[in-house]
Formats: sequence, C-alpha cells, structure tokens
Amino acid sequence: MDFLNYAFMQRALLAAVLVGITAPAIGIYLVQRRQALMGDGIGHVAMTGVGLGFLLSTSPVWMATAVSVLGAVLMELIRWYGRTRGDIALAMLFYGGMAGGVMLINLAPGGSTANLVSYLFGSLSTVSQSDVTAICELAAFVLLVTLGLRRQLFAVSQDEEFARVTGLPVRALNLLTAVTAAVTVTVAMRVVGLLLVSALMVVPVAAAQQLSRSFTVTFVIAVAIGVVVAVGGTVTSYYQDVPPGATIVLLTIAAFLVLTALAGPLARRRARAAAAAQPAGDPAECAIPAARGAGDEVGV
Repeated sequence: MDFLNYAFMQRALLAAVLVGITAPAIGIYLVQRRQALMGDGIGHVAMTGVGLGFLLSTSPVWMATAVSVLGAVLMELIRWYGRTRGDIALAMLFYGGMAGGVMLINLAPGGSTANLVSYLFGSLSTVSQSDVTAICELAAFVLLVTLGLRRQLFAVSQDEEFARVTGLPVRALNLLTAVTAAVTVTVAMRVVGLLLVSALMVVPVAAAQQLSRSFTVTFVIAVAIGVVVAVGGTVTSYYQDVPPGATIVLLTIAAFLVLTALAGPLARRRARAAAAAQPAGDPAECAIPAARGAGDEVGV
C-alpha cells in the first residue's frame, strides 16, 4: 500500500473510483438504447475540446466538456432528423472532431500531438488537483441524473413510443442522456483515455447482464465491476509501469469473460432448483376445473 503515500496516486485513485461509478451508471442506458458506441463517438469529438483548451490556455477538461456536450446534442439532432444521411453526418462529426483536436493542439504555443497521448489513453502522473476537482463536480452531475431520473430514463430507453404515450418528455430525456454521456467521457478521459472510455461504459454492463436481467441488480453489479477494474487497473499500472487505460479495459474484458463462463452453470443450477421446488402433481395452470352445475351445461 506504499502507493498511497504519493499525492498523484491518491488523486488517480479518487478519479478511478469516480470513473468506475459514473461510466457504467450512464452506460446501462446506452446499452438499453442500443447506442453502445456513443461514448466512442463523443470521445472523438472531445479531442477538439482538448486541443482548444491548449490553444486558449484554459482547462482542457472543462473545454472538452463544453465541446462534448455540443457534439452530443448534434448527435441527437442528427438521429432525429438525419434519417437518410445520418450515418454519414455522424462519421464526419466523429472524424472531424479528431482532426480538429490534432490541428488545434499543433497550433497551440509549444503544443504537439505528444500532449494528446495522456488524454487519448489516460495517465496517472498527469491527474492534477484541478482535474480532480472538475472530475468530482462532473461525476456529481452524472450520478444526480442517472439515479434521480432512473425510472424516466429507463422507460425511454426501453420503449420511446410507450414513454411518449405516458406523457414523458422523450426528446428532452434523450438529450439529457446524451449530455450525461458526454460529461462522463470527460470525467473518464484522464484515467481511461478518450479512445478507451466507451469500453468502461459498455463492457461492465454487458458483464452484469450475464448474471441478472433485473435493471437494479444489473446497475449495482455493473458499477461494482467498474470500480473494481478501475482501481485494479490503476494500481497495476503503478506497479507494472503499463498504461492505465489499456490495463483497465483489459481487466474489464477479462471480467466479462469470467462472468460469461459462470453464467451457464449458474443458469442450469437455478433451473434445477426451480424444478425441485415445483410441488408434485399437476401444475396450477393444468389443473382440471371444478365440475360445473346443471345450469352450466347449456351452450351459448
């Protein structure tokens, strides 16, 4: 536990815990909406924000947040109105965001693409106190939305038409989900990296779904997996001198494979337990109805 003696590791671990909580918390809604790759697209757009932060000598985290939110809103607008050419528009948005980030950071005084590496793949030593403060504030927003509006967001993620009939503001909730995903990307970019954050938003949810179909249980398991792999990857990167983002993602995939291997035997055990608990005799749905009275014998 000697790593706790270093201030940069304390900051990195706090950031890792917050990332491990927030990424699956919003990821579960993206998986339900079949938008698992939204985080990857937002990560590309966020690169422009990082480059703009270097160019204007402001906080890259907050600038990336602003650009990511704008990109997420544009993605939702394209999804609503760009039915025929929506995929092309999204591709231009993603690749334009990446190219814009590279161009802007090279235009910044003393800037080069080397400055992007810690944002693309994560870095422990570069997590500053101001980064931790920004991450804490952004993570609080993500948790407020994902937990406070969980019923509404779940309803919209499951069936937009049904949610609209029940009176929910579907478009507003879709926009809020996209904005929250954008904020989560910037929360995670200092630890996991912009190019790998989508894995931490999706894979823990997919792993949790191997064990449960309940939304609440899946949510809890996914967050637990996210925290364990984020902290485990951060500690491993300290001792083995390996990239934290790649380590966290590989641990997440390993957790998915292990839970997938365990899911089959667990399902069979539950099936045997359910069969053993079934009372002897005819099941209720096959029970013979009681004899009818004489008046019931007349057909209609």
